[in-house]
Amino acid sequence: MTTTVQIEKLRFNMIEQQIRPWDVLDASILALLSVVKREKFLPPEHQTYAFVDMEAPLPGGQCMLSPKVEARALQDLKIQKNEKVLEIGTGSGYMAALLGACAQGVLSLEILPELASLARKNLRDAGVHNVEVRQADGAQGAASDGPFDVIVLSGSVASVPEVLKAQLKVGGRLFAIVGQDPVMQANFITRTSSTSYQTTTPWDIVAPRLANFPEPSKFQF
Repeated sequence: MTTTVQIEKLRFNMIEQQIRPWDVLDASILALLSVVKREKFLPPEHQTYAFVDMEAPLPGGQCMLSPKVEARALQDLKIQKNEKVLEIGTGSGYMAALLGACAQGVLSLEILPELASLARKNLRDAGVHNVEVRQADGAQGAASDGPFDVIVLSGSVASVPEVLKAQLKVGGRLFAIVGQDPVMQANFITRTSSTSYQTTTPWDIVAPRLANFPEPSKFQF
């Protein structure tokens, strides 16, 4: 059985050996990673994956993004305490907990009922009270609850649907991992006016797909 001291050593090593080298240097983000217990958001049989540089397995064949990806996205979004966040793909609720610590409130959409239930329990156990988990298909977003300051896609897509970009406030930011395996990039999309958006792609990463987002058609010649 892993002791508390051993777990904290693993967490320290994750932050210092995986996350800092990925240019995550914001002290508030690094401190948050020490406080929100990543292993508590995994099923007991998979808690050893919590601090490994890989996606961690979740029920329903889903997974949690690697620690460095979650941390870097959180840092680069620069979420403020007065902002409202939409997350698509709750998983077990870990990223939602991190987002909730940075924002005023979070609405997180999860398509699988079993994961939505698990995330609610995990967030409740962690004492997170400003995150609502809704069992829903996130591909269409949540227009009636918007507009949002920040939208986070916790998985990859072939492209970001216009319907999601339209749910950003002017000045709002959207994070998504976009592309086709083996070439994907982190996309940060800022809404600069009612009709225009600016996209930056500061780093490369490959991540599993979110469900129900459109894929480009494959032509046969």
